[in-house]
Amino acid sequence: MAGRDQVTVDTLWGGRLPIAQRAVGYRTNVDALWLAAFAAAGASAAGAKPARACVDLGAGVGVVGLALVVDGAARGATLLEIDPALVELARRNAEAAHVADRVDVRESDLRGPLVDSLRHRFDLVVANPPWAARPTRPSPDAAKARARTADPATLPGFVRAARAALGAAGRACFVYPATELPHLFRALREVGLEPKRLRLVHPLPDAPARAALVEAKPARPGGLRVEAPFFAMRAPSIWSDEATRIIGGRLRD
Repeated sequence: MAGRDQVTVDTLWGGRLPIAQRAVGYRTNVDALWLAAFAAAGASAAGAKPARACVDLGAGVGVVGLALVVDGAARGATLLEIDPALVELARRNAEAAHVADRVDVRESDLRGPLVDSLRHRFDLVVANPPWAARPTRPSPDAAKARARTADPATLPGFVRAARAALGAAGRACFVYPATELPHLFRALREVGLEPKRLRLVHPLPDAPARAALVEAKPARPGGLRVEAPFFAMRAPSIWSDEATRIIGGRLRD
C-alpha cells in the first residue's frame, strides 16, 4: 500500500507537463485543465496578448498555473499554496516542465491579507477553491479533506486575494460547483468583482451541469456573457473533442 509520503508522476501533454503529486490523499483532477483552458480562451476571445503575470490561488501542485505558462497563455505565474509539502511538489513540477525561471512558488495562507509585494501585480488570477459535497465521514487525510470539502468560510479568502492581486484591468477565473453559483457571485460582488463570463461544465450532454467556470472583473454590474456549455464526455468513458484537445495539450483552438 502506498504511504502518505510516496509521490507519483503523471506525464501530461506528451511529457511537456509532468505532474508529481502525492500517491495518497487529494490528487488533482481534470477541473484544473478545464479552468486553464477557460482562462486561456478568455484572452484569445478578447484578442489579448498572453497574460503578463498570472497568480494561481491555492495552487496545490501547480497544474493550472503551469499549464498556462507551458501553453504560452501566460508569460509567467506565481503559485500560492498553504501546504508546504505541495509547495515543494509545485516547485519540482515547474523544474520538470522547464519553466522554473518563469514560475514563483510561495507558501501562502489566503485566510490572511495578501503580502504587499503581490498586491495589484497581476492581470490574470486563476482559482479552484476547495469544494465538494461534504462527506458523511470526513477524510482522515487533512489535505484531502481541506481540498475536497465545501467550506463556505474558505471562499471569501480566495475572492479577497483575487481582488487584491488584480490590477485595474485584470480578470479572475474560478471553477466552482454549478449548484453553488449564487454563493460565488455574491462573494465576488462583495469585493468589487463582477461576473462577466460563465460557462457550465456537464459530464455528459444529457447530464446536469456539475461545475461552473466564471470570469470576473473589477467592473460595473451587468454584461454577463453565458457561453455554450462544455461537455466533458460525448458518451460514457469517451471524451468530447474539446476535452480531448485540452487533455492532449492545447488549451486554445
